[in-house]
Amino acid sequence: MLKIDSHQHFWKYNDGMSDWITEDMSILRRDFMPDDLAPILKESTIDGCVVVQVNQSLEENIFQLDNAGNHDFIKGVVGWVDLQATNIEEQLKELSRHHKLKGFRHILQGEQDRALMLKPAFLSGIQALAQHNFSYDILIFPDQLEYIPDFLGQFPDQRFVIDHIAKPDIKARNITEWAAGIRALKSFDNLFCKVSGMVTEANWTSWKPEDFDPYFDVIYETFGAKKLMFGSDWPVCMVAGEYKDVVSIAKNYVSKLTADEQSLFWADNAIDFYNLN
Repeated sequence: MLKIDSHQHFWKYNDGMSDWITEDMSILRRDFMPDDLAPILKESTIDGCVVVQVNQSLEENIFQLDNAGNHDFIKGVVGWVDLQATNIEEQLKELSRHHKLKGFRHILQGEQDRALMLKPAFLSGIQALAQHNFSYDILIFPDQLEYIPDFLGQFPDQRFVIDHIAKPDIKARNITEWAAGIRALKSFDNLFCKVSGMVTEANWTSWKPEDFDPYFDVIYETFGAKKLMFGSDWPVCMVAGEYKDVVSIAKNYVSKLTADEQSLFWADNAIDFYNLN
């Protein structure tokens, strides 16, 4: 069965990253590059991956596209662009020359304005994406889920995907409000969801596979088998376990699905969403 990791990262570590890589995440304070990931993918029989931006700069696109250009197993890049820029259409036209650049992401979870995605300038940037067949990754915390129906409703033809199932507080087993926010998204046919990042929201040292089942249940009920895709969030997942642990958690749940549904989860949905070759 073909397998694609729809969400992982590369970076060259610098002191500026310590804003989010805190002391308790010291395992992440080093470089993580394609040569580090390649044997890990092989061990878990993962055939390819999509690398997602870390830094919010145009230089990040160059860095990740260089990585993708030098390694065939990197099938796509989710980059960054200032969606609020007045010349956004000009920038997107230029960026569309890169065939491995599949879409963009803004780190909305870190914005002081929790409803930034609803600002006219941001909406104008999203409007421009579809003209170049670019997707958009939605990175938010649960408190921002309330803004997403309004956001999505303005772009019925734009492809969106929720990163990390919107980061519920799995450690404290808070599920009620997050689940309500996720279920409110059920009617949006253009919205997908990445089953990624869950171990980092759990208790890093004592999580158990069954801790994630209630969250799996909600996202499968909401999105269905045709709109969910596997993602590792490597190397960030290393704060709570190994790559193979993240794969095992997913296998533990999806093994009860049909063979066709498992194929959708492990590869087909990511290939379709990101137009991967």
